[in-house]
Amino acid sequence: MKIRGRALSALPLVLTLAAACSDGGGGDMTGADGMGGGGAGGGAATSFEVILENVTPARDYRVAGVFDTPVGESMPGPLFPEKSFEFRVGALPGDRLSFTTMFGQSNDLFYAPDGAGIALYDEEGTPVSGDVTDQVLLWDAGSEANEEPGAGPNQAPRQDGPDTGAEDPDNTVRLVQDGYTYPAVEEVLQVTVTPEPGNEFTIRITNMSEVGTLMPEGGEPAAVPLSPGLFVVHTMEDPLFTVGQPYPDNGLEAQAEDGNPTMLHAGVMPRAGLTSPVAPGVAVVHGAAAPLFRSGEADRGKGLEMLAEDGNPAALAASLEAEIGGERGISSVQVYNTPVGASMPGPLLPGAKLSFTVTARPGERLSFASMLGQSNDLFFGPSEEGIALFDASGEPVSGDVSDEVSIWDAGTEANQWPGVGPDQAPRQAGPQTGADDPMDNVRSVDDGYLYPPSSQMLKVTITPAR
Repeated sequence: MKIRGRALSALPLVLTLAAACSDGGGGDMTGADGMGGGGAGGGAATSFEVILENVTPARDYRVAGVFDTPVGESMPGPLFPEKSFEFRVGALPGDRLSFTTMFGQSNDLFYAPDGAGIALYDEEGTPVSGDVTDQVLLWDAGSEANEEPGAGPNQAPRQDGPDTGAEDPDNTVRLVQDGYTYPAVEEVLQVTVTPEPGNEFTIRITNMSEVGTLMPEGGEPAAVPLSPGLFVVHTMEDPLFTVGQPYPDNGLEAQAEDGNPTMLHAGVMPRAGLTSPVAPGVAVVHGAAAPLFRSGEADRGKGLEMLAEDGNPAALAASLEAEIGGERGISSVQVYNTPVGASMPGPLLPGAKLSFTVTARPGERLSFASMLGQSNDLFFGPSEEGIALFDASGEPVSGDVSDEVSIWDAGTEANQWPGVGPDQAPRQAGPQTGADDPMDNVRSVDDGYLYPPSSQMLKVTITPAR
């Protein structure tokens, strides 16, 4: 949030932006000759329609992932007594946690919360903290007939290979009730939730069993290993299975029978992750490179910070307009801010499109920047060179150029978990409220959080006028 240029008055946030420029549309700011004296020069001018489309799909899960490496270990593997799995999630009030991990001494039993999941905030919106083991239950997946726990020849520690036991005559997911004796949940595992800064939580699953937790009649005293597992953060009911229904064909069988969450994870990942609006932005036609930023260098203090942190393109547009005809070869600048079919400026929500027109001559390129709304200071844009509007022979470019667009980090504010950070535009108290980014340079986003590829969030199409 470091401000390098002159101080400006408080600006509206991306999700409440009423107007980013006075014309309410794609206001074009050019030099007196229409090219500002900074164009590439040769060839006739061509008009291009640029369409930005928010193609972010609906998501069932805010977060999804696998826990597979015990704390202190370097390789994935099962969880033995006194060891723990640990993972971190981001969540907002109303979000709940669900997970699965196999009861290792069984045919197809697994631990998980019920269909509601574990609430990560209480009814007042206060983060949950402490032991939540009492919300975890032992389930029968209904995919393989049960044998005595700790003694069955078709159970993971003793079977010749995966998926080798007889089918369960009852193929429904249910609480385990097969006539055998099982230890209480808290004798096998403990689950704790620890709130962290930035609306994040650390989840810890500890194996509490010991040799003798199981005392099978047909075998030796044994502990209960726990398998790697899957976790999701969600608001939906029954995110992974439905009690009383046949076990779903989503990988739950491999998780419950063999302790393998890979298939379950592959199934949930396309339905998990960030959904975000795209903010109004600035488009620039230019002949020289780097009109908006240069990768690896600090923000220039010309308004990119306000665009990237608060979704307001006004200051950047004004700064760029002052550079028309200058050394960066800028020939036109415009703000785009009104989605197709909308009557007022506002963010580009999933499924919506935004269209604007630029005019360029051979040799000129297009750059633009729009905030990724659910972030601290991330924005969509091409590389510093921009997108070529003409090919090597001087013919106008046409088609989908989404692969030339990336998610950039403005380097002005420290990043938080995407979609939940309290200093991100939809949730912050006001503009410029986050902590400074210690790296202090513009770069491709690489902060340890997971983001969909830019092309799976923003589609960019360029069509020359005919």
